[in-house]
Amino acid sequence: MYEPTHQVTTGSEIRETLGEQFPSQSNKIINHIDQHCRNWIAKSPFVVISSISAGGFMDVSPKGDPPGFVKVLDDHTLAIPDRIGNHRGDTMLNVLENPAVGILFVVPNRREVVRVNGDALIIKDPEVLGMMVVNDKLPDMAIMVRVKEAFFHCGKSMIRSRMWNPEKWESVEGLPTYAQALKDHGDLDEPVEDIEVRTMYNETDRLY
Repeated sequence: MYEPTHQVTTGSEIRETLGEQFPSQSNKIINHIDQHCRNWIAKSPFVVISSISAGGFMDVSPKGDPPGFVKVLDDHTLAIPDRIGNHRGDTMLNVLENPAVGILFVVPNRREVVRVNGDALIIKDPEVLGMMVVNDKLPDMAIMVRVKEAFFHCGKSMIRSRMWNPEKWESVEGLPTYAQALKDHGDLDEPVEDIEVRTMYNETDRLY
């Protein structure tokens, strides 16, 4: 196992290395969803939500749907539909133990992202689920978030990653298929061809 030779262990060393924080970065955080954030969320088809269990185990999960799938219920409340998936329920089980979550809102072809932090709970309110119908299907549950912080994050990471520049994307040649990774990581006896059929069915017939 690799052992670091120069570990940073104090906040003062981090601050000294990073340098002085610009006032705009400390003052940009608001405690609610304003119109700018509403507009951004309405355009976002993809979010990443982080959660943590009572034991400290972290999880980061992607969520995607047509733009605006995350609903702004009021200036302090968001709702994220839970669609049919892998049945793991990592985020929701974590929320029951520790409500703290962080959400990253991505909008295609925009370099910046919007970040929201808050406390979550799991709901089945019919009026909320009814706002989330896609292909005539309601989600079974939703993650409701009480917003504590909301702010825009600059585009440097997207620029450096060249996320929206297809001509700069690396080839995916040599990467395992999802089915192959499932077989190898799970040490499954099932032929990879059968797993491929099942995963394809999940991606075509089990989205909603």
